[in-house]
Amino acid sequence: MDILILAVVIAVVVLGALGGLIVGSRRKKQLPPPPPAAPDITAPPAEPHVGDEAETPRDEPRRTIEEVDLPGGGAPTAVEEPPVVEELPPTEIEIPEPTAGRLIRLRARLSRSQNALGQGLLTLLSREHLDEDTWEEIEDTLLTADVGVLPTQELVDGLRERVKVLGTRTPEELRGLLREELLKLVGTDFDRTVKTEPETSKPGIVMVVGVNGTGKTTTTGKLARVLVADGRSVVLGAADTFRAAAADQLQTWGERVGAYTVRGPEGGDPASVAFDAVKEGKEMGTDVVLIDTAGRLHTKTGLMDELGKVKRVVEKHAPLDEILLVLDATTGQNGLVQARVFAEVVDITGIVLTKLDGTAKGGIVVAVQRELGVPVKLVGLGEGADDLAPFEPEAFVDALIGE
Repeated sequence: MDILILAVVIAVVVLGALGGLIVGSRRKKQLPPPPPAAPDITAPPAEPHVGDEAETPRDEPRRTIEEVDLPGGGAPTAVEEPPVVEELPPTEIEIPEPTAGRLIRLRARLSRSQNALGQGLLTLLSREHLDEDTWEEIEDTLLTADVGVLPTQELVDGLRERVKVLGTRTPEELRGLLREELLKLVGTDFDRTVKTEPETSKPGIVMVVGVNGTGKTTTTGKLARVLVADGRSVVLGAADTFRAAAADQLQTWGERVGAYTVRGPEGGDPASVAFDAVKEGKEMGTDVVLIDTAGRLHTKTGLMDELGKVKRVVEKHAPLDEILLVLDATTGQNGLVQARVFAEVVDITGIVLTKLDGTAKGGIVVAVQRELGVPVKLVGLGEGADDLAPFEPEAFVDALIGE
């Protein structure tokens, strides 16, 4: 009996110990966190922390608390402020050099680089005896300077007669004699004004044509500077759609003097761009519209026909006031061939001679005027922005023969 009681007691003690171990192990396990409480929408918003401003990334929009009246009353709403965008500085508009200053520089530059013709003639005329060999040398000098056959013959005949009548020949008398004869060849009775003021209504319309490489786009940009310097407003038409660089170049020229540029897609219809430029010029009340056309080889019939199309489309708005042909003065007689073809397609009203200060020979002025029957109106004297000047016969001849 006693043994039975002892066994029961031991069993109770063992069961109690096991129960304690199980309860202890369960307590050691971490209970899951309680679910978050639902937010109270009626509670006022928390005050912004002092360090929040410093922690806000610089490129992200700032957030501010703005009271918004909601129906029935509502809580304040966070409103985003737009990011601050830095404004680029406006393009600085240049003030082109006045026309008068360019004419002075024209004479100075030509006198440094183009007086070989005049000095050569003066040297030959100063010989004591002017025999047939000397007159042949005078003819060769004129022909080498690209004066042309007929103008050369006219000049030599005039000089022969004047020298025979003059008798004795001092250097001053020879210079005056040669100046008078050269002025007859160059011509002083041409109207060399670039016509940009139509008789009826604005704008004046000028189209610039020429072959590749003559400086046509650059000339258009420089002409815009000349007009702006004279107080005129200008719209540029980038109708050279075959070269994206040409449109970019013309637009850069325009931005420098505050002229608006109309351009189209690369490879687009040049006539459409020219038409839009004139339309824009009318709507803006602009004084002058300058249209730069694509450089065309005078031997390509299709391209020349397209140039005629540009002219016809523009004239649906208004007649063209000027069609300027840009020629490279260094090409000499080859430039005359180009001039003939262009004159057959469009009615050339004036010539622009570029690169006249380099290796060009001054006689091309005489030759091209005789060939087309139209005057040289502008000359380019270098690569500078203001190196385009109106052509003046007196300044040109004085530069040729020197002071």
